[in-house]
Amino acid sequence: MTAKIIQNQSPIDEASASQTQHLLMVLPQKKADAPLNQLLEARLKRRDAKYDELAKAPVAADLAGGGRVVWVVADEKKSAFERNTALRKAVALLLEEGPSQLTIAVFGDETQRKSAAEAAIYVALVNAAELPTRKKKSDHKPLKKIVLHGWQQDDDFVRIKAVAEGNTLTRTLSVLPPNELTPGIYRDKIKELAEQHGWQHEEFDMKKLRKLGAGAFVAVAQGSDPEDAAIVHLTYTPEKAKKHIALVGKGICFDTGGHNLKPARYMQGMHEDMNGSAVVLGTLLAATKSKLSIKIDCWLALAQNHISAKAYKQNDVVKALNGMTIEVVHTDAEGRMVLSDTLTLASRGKPQAMIDYATLTGSMVTALGTRYSGVLGNRQELLQKAIAAGQATGERVCAFPFDEDYDPELDSKIADIKQCTLDGEADHILAARFLSKFIENDVPWLHVDLSAVVSKGGLGAVASDTTGFGVALSLALLQEI
Repeated sequence: MTAKIIQNQSPIDEASASQTQHLLMVLPQKKADAPLNQLLEARLKRRDAKYDELAKAPVAADLAGGGRVVWVVADEKKSAFERNTALRKAVALLLEEGPSQLTIAVFGDETQRKSAAEAAIYVALVNAAELPTRKKKSDHKPLKKIVLHGWQQDDDFVRIKAVAEGNTLTRTLSVLPPNELTPGIYRDKIKELAEQHGWQHEEFDMKKLRKLGAGAFVAVAQGSDPEDAAIVHLTYTPEKAKKHIALVGKGICFDTGGHNLKPARYMQGMHEDMNGSAVVLGTLLAATKSKLSIKIDCWLALAQNHISAKAYKQNDVVKALNGMTIEVVHTDAEGRMVLSDTLTLASRGKPQAMIDYATLTGSMVTALGTRYSGVLGNRQELLQKAIAAGQATGERVCAFPFDEDYDPELDSKIADIKQCTLDGEADHILAARFLSKFIENDVPWLHVDLSAVVSKGGLGAVASDTTGFGVALSLALLQEI
């Protein structure tokens, strides 16, 4: 349930602020004439802190009426990521008490108040959402109402609420235990979402994929019992759509590594290897809720990477949907296998652009850690737009080389291409070069290697370890392509 937003154009007054139970004061870079200023000055003096430090370290105080107030500065000179981080820390000081109502007061000029209101409401909504837990008792108390003072928006923050709902869907799916999100169960959930939101729905199950000749996908999925893997195709078609974009998501519901079995340390958390597909679904939900005038085709590669007598193995040679033969080098490089056939299907629809999302390589985490995700692609302008969207939303991405002279590393003596190398060097780049071979019709394409989907202690606007990274980035990017 999303909290109801009550808007007040007029600023909050001293009397109302003093009686509020949970109050967030979002202040501009320069000191403003705001209620409770004397209390703030006293708190800063006690801490020997300066006003501008509120842009990094919010300050809280108890009110005489029993409430709590938190001050934070939204410094427009800082990046969106830095502002979101400060707001997340501030909101956490209030949400930890489980309030049913949160009051947000924004100050400054018109531009500052609009920006502060949108950011604060987004941070409050994503962090008030309840994620699945299987404990006997949940301590979560729902936030039912947000009361905003100092700004009023005619659209009722529809885009902000849409992105928050999309992010929450992504995180909800990602944290589900693997026994509760097998490919079969996942397919049922997606079908329900499609019926609920009016998306066209189509499935390519194992029987159909074998008939089509999608040997790369089938090679990974054949190791599972039951064979419940599928490529799921969803379409959002608004009236008077101005563009046609395809989104592709890796949905490996659990990754053992296959015959090249992962050690326990690296298998832990592999139920979240379906995060790419969850980002696609979250983005599609956000686009639908915000009534984006773009036709969106979503292609979700849902499978598990198991070890069994039927599972694919090193040195196998399989034929992909586009006719290329692939030499299997490492069974834990299953993501690029399922994505290769899925990208071929998606590109045959001739979209104006295509974006794929995947927790694809450990080398991207090695390169960036978990605070950025990496992007590669076949159009420089797409990379530039992705970087700009990341800066604007606080979901930051870094572009990597995509030069053709990496290709000889994937030369095979027996097949058209190697799946990967055993060296691991620049694997994030080689994986993207591999994927590019399966795109037809020269479709402009961006690959997002999601190294920031889990970040201990939260990231940017989001306080949970599972960040939902990619939804805000994608909605901003879709509007710029």
